[in-house]
Amino acid sequence: MKKLLIAGTALAATAALLGACGGSDDKKETKPKSTTATSAAQAGPATLKTAQTGIGSVLVDANGKTLYLYANDQGATSAVPANILAAWPPLIASGAPIAGDGVDASKLKLAQQPDGQNWVTYDGHLLYTFSGDASAGQTNGHKLGNVWYAVTPSGAQAP
Repeated sequence: MKKLLIAGTALAATAALLGACGGSDDKKETKPKSTTATSAAQAGPATLKTAQTGIGSVLVDANGKTLYLYANDQGATSAVPANILAAWPPLIASGAPIAGDGVDASKLKLAQQPDGQNWVTYDGHLLYTFSGDASAGQTNGHKLGNVWYAVTPSGAQAP
């Protein structure tokens, strides 16, 4: 019974996130003024590597959490509405990102944001984690709202 309650709660939370994360044709976007996203922040440089998942090889952070791109971003400028950044925290680092196994170092960069934070980019895409991925290797955010996609080692959207 307890497992059923936990699963139901997780399902409800995912449904709420889906509703807040896009899928609408409404083109109004709210630009974030600042973020309080700290769960994906790195005290130093961020290390990226690759991992094999159910959707193929994707980029992950040092903890094995899948990294995503937001299809509506314009280069190093985030188009993620400020009210959902808590669910999709950007990968933030204070030093040059480090390329781990399977990662092309030439595609890794930092993009300074208006609030002074340095967000990690790969092949020109800002990188985010997803709060709905509870453990390493999960890809629960992939294709959500048809705007969130796991990132492949080539820098493309995962299929």
